[in-house]
Amino acid sequence: MAAKKVVIVTGAGSGIGAAAAKRFAADGCAVVLNGRTESKLQAVADEIGGEDVLVQPGDVSSPDDVAKLVEATIARFGRLDVLVNNAGMLVQGGVDEVSPEDWTKQMAVNAGGMFFCIKAALPHLVKSGGAVVNVSSVSGLGGDWGMFAYNATKGAVSNLTRALALDLAAQGVRVNAVAPSLTDTEMAGGIMDDQAVMQKFKERIPMGRAAEPAEVAAVIAFLAGPDAAFVNGVVLPVDGGLSASNGQPNLS
Repeated sequence: MAAKKVVIVTGAGSGIGAAAAKRFAADGCAVVLNGRTESKLQAVADEIGGEDVLVQPGDVSSPDDVAKLVEATIARFGRLDVLVNNAGMLVQGGVDEVSPEDWTKQMAVNAGGMFFCIKAALPHLVKSGGAVVNVSSVSGLGGDWGMFAYNATKGAVSNLTRALALDLAAQGVRVNAVAPSLTDTEMAGGIMDDQAVMQKFKERIPMGRAAEPAEVAAVIAFLAGPDAAFVNGVVLPVDGGLSASNGQPNLS
């Protein structure tokens, strides 16, 4: 039986997921790394080092893979304290461009995967009085041009978070989410490399830059930890002040 807290992080091979796994490990937790590409997960595990890290590849849109993830966690560490639902994908385009297959897969990963993971992890989180932190997005708080499908999935994540916070509080499990804006990850690589697009983001984000994955990971760690013991059902923007604006241009 592990004495330290045990954390599952999905989508842990890069970006916010990798940063979250490293943050929890630095805070003294055992971490379980999940994602679809084993080589990426292993690279993160090698950076973390030590015996308190487990690589468990799998697709969160598969209930069978999710069941194996939770079973492997309990078999190795004997408990589960935190579930970080970070795995996600993005398919851009209008209604006339996004295929039914792309719509279904994106919804299955971004929203369905969180449902499967929470359902499988819940008995163990109840035992530990644990916490769930979902990774939503500012795209789950409002719309974007050309991203309706992604907006729909992240909107689902935001309201799933609120509703499950109501349902699970009586069982001692807190559910919260972070809602990052543009973050310097592989998914955002095309944006980060385009100076003209980045200038538009800098005009809209008061802090004038993208987030670093570690900055989002720090907020995830806070929401999962004891300092947030009475925080439940929050979808917390980590956006450099983007959502503070009413949308009108800077006239100053």
